[in-house]
Amino acid sequence: MPEFEHNPIDKPGHDTLDVIASADKLNRWIYDTIAPHCSGKILEIGSGIGNISQCFINAGATIMLSDIRDSYCEILREKFAGNTNVLGIKNINLTDGDFENKFSSLLNSFDSVFAINVVEHIQDDSLAILNAYKLLKTRGKLIILVPAYQTLYNGFDKELEHYRRYTQKTLRKKLEQHFEVIHSKYFNAAGIAGWFVSGSLLKKKTIPEGQLSFYNKLVPTFKVVDKVLFNRIGLSVVQVGMKK
Repeated sequence: MPEFEHNPIDKPGHDTLDVIASADKLNRWIYDTIAPHCSGKILEIGSGIGNISQCFINAGATIMLSDIRDSYCEILREKFAGNTNVLGIKNINLTDGDFENKFSSLLNSFDSVFAINVVEHIQDDSLAILNAYKLLKTRGKLIILVPAYQTLYNGFDKELEHYRRYTQKTLRKKLEQHFEVIHSKYFNAAGIAGWFVSGSLLKKKTIPEGQLSFYNKLVPTFKVVDKVLFNRIGLSVVQVGMKK
């Protein structure tokens, strides 16, 4: 397993999020994929600069935003603090050694918790999932989207400080320790080629803006590809667990 040192300023991640911010069709596709599983009082783990947060806020969701980095929390406050449906913006570390005491006011209080491209950044992902469980009400849902297939691990992953990539089986094994898995699929099959060519063959360390812009335009076609393939392969894994 790779080793990474936590930095308060996440320049590679921020640069990537800035590039993804302009990919409106991709962000909407991610939102449309997870939103049907989110209801009631929602918590987003790892909100970053708010690319997916914006979709939920625009839809009128009752949501709390969070991130492990103060720098991102400040950006989120600048963007969203005035929205009446935003419950708050908090610095939340799912592997904090004093998690139950530090976040006691949030325990057993959310109907839905979601984490989009977050869990792969956490060394102790099992502890993170356990603490997400503690934040949910009984029968609350945890929605996770993570990168798929360890064989695709490349320079992009290293630069973004990903500890690992997952399969449906490996993610399910983590979730089933605390949750009943009620939904599981792969997502974005078409993205595999671009990730492999740019990150593995061309050895790039960041997602090229031009490439993502071109990809974004083709999202309607790529959505059809996923349907034709019955979501049996994909660049990401999406799973939903219900708190037992």
